Amino acid sequence: MSRVGSVVLVDDDDDARAATRQLLELSGFAVEAFGEARRALERLRTDQDSIVITDIRMPGMSGLDLLAELRRRDAALPVILITGHGDVDTAVAALKGGAWDFLTKPFDPDLLVAAARRAAEARALTIDNRRLRETAAAGLGRALLGETPVMRRLRAMLPRLVESDLDLAIEGESGTGKTLLALTVHRMSRRSRHRLEVIDCLDAGLRGQVATAGLFDRSGQVARAHRGTLLLAGLQYAPEALQFQLARFAARRTVAADTRAPEAVDVRIIAILGEQGGDDILPELYHRISAAKVRMPSLAERRDDIALLFTALVLQTCEDRGCPIPETGDLAHRLASRDWPGNVRELRNFAERILSRAGGGRARFDRHGDAERAPRRV
Repeated sequence: MSRVGSVVLVDDDDDARAATRQLLELSGFAVEAFGEARRALERLRTDQDSIVITDIRMPGMSGLDLLAELRRRDAALPVILITGHGDVDTAVAALKGGAWDFLTKPFDPDLLVAAARRAAEARALTIDNRRLRETAAAGLGRALLGETPVMRRLRAMLPRLVESDLDLAIEGESGTGKTLLALTVHRMSRRSRHRLEVIDCLDAGLRGQVATAGLFDRSGQVARAHRGTLLLAGLQYAPEALQFQLARFAARRTVAADTRAPEAVDVRIIAILGEQGGDDILPELYHRISAAKVRMPSLAERRDDIALLFTALVLQTCEDRGCPIPETGDLAHRLASRDWPGNVRELRNFAERILSRAGGGRARFDRHGDAERAPRRV
């Protein structure tokens, strides 16, 4: 039988404690049982996935005292109270004060197991959400956030990419984070003290000679990147004439000066390409700017990172907007179990959309698979 959760059971009645423990273990729970509340309190940590089931009437520290202390430590920890008929009013008051549920003696075993399962599911979701947020918050500034093998390998490469002065080609599908990686490499390198100049090759292709005029002059954009980084965005869209000029510059590293002697430019070239890599690039250009090469994987290749990425994007969006952070852990995990029809850019857009619709509530899927606002649990 697979484990369905972990329970800390507290009851001073030896026979009742033994019977309840057996019931829970037969139902798939891992159980730690204690005869007094203080010993259980010493065992419990705020980061563990256990729930608590406790009798109310016990000598020394009562179940209500235990509930109050646990609420102080971790208000999201589910506590189920077991009470006699004479304490029902007290248990109801405790429920309003934060207890997860209560059952009266003698209780129906099926009701206890059902309540424990619901509490364990809620606790697991809370712990997962906390861990996701901690990991995401630590990695908001990283271009290579993720724990899948492909992302671990890319992170291991990052120091070499930063320390190297070789020109770099970053390839991959649209929206995978290629530009963010390029910016990260520049900002972490010794060239970060100097300029990052970006040439939008798609824009240059659309506007023709107007966009490329003066690029390679002494006071042009390429020269301004001296000692810094020249970022070629969407290089596959560059017209052949521009690619030829870039290939000549990559070979000579000079720009035209007012005098006959060309002026040297010390620059690292980082080129952002599409999924086809060098297929749409002049060979003489591609071979020069791809001395180092990295491919950014699609989300379809790293589905196990989707929950973490979504959480990071929610945190970043809330930080940018100055809005409260909603509970999105269940939605993050549901996203990871579905076929995501895009990459990081689309995931970011989705996070922004559901935050706008959630309005501070708890985001979840509707029956069509989109997000809707869910009421808070009271």
